[in-house]
Amino acid sequence: MAQPDNLENRVSALETQISDLNTRIRHTEQDAAAARVLAGGADRDVAEIRTEIRDFRQATTSSFNAMREDLTDLRSHVDNRFAAVDRGFAEMRGKLDASAAGQQRIVDLLNQLIERGDV
Repeated sequence: MAQPDNLENRVSALETQISDLNTRIRHTEQDAAAARVLAGGADRDVAEIRTEIRDFRQATTSSFNAMREDLTDLRSHVDNRFAAVDRGFAEMRGKLDASAAGQQRIVDLLNQLIERGDV
């Protein structure tokens, strides 16, 4: 059989170890609770960031769509203005051609007069 002194020392050592283990378990439980709180906060932060990213994406898409509409309207306006300028040039070309034909007719008549000696 074991000696009573040895048994008392062993029981005392076991009680100390159990006390240490209880302390460590309490710390571990506190750490686990803190980790759960942090994880919950991180989960809320991630959800919030996802919402912000989704909102940003929607705002960006809306902005690009509005810009596309503006550019389409601007291009249509510019195309219409160029068409008007082209019509104006065609009209002026017609008038200049008519003037040139009239001047050529005058030159031809003057040449005829010169050839006949009426000048």
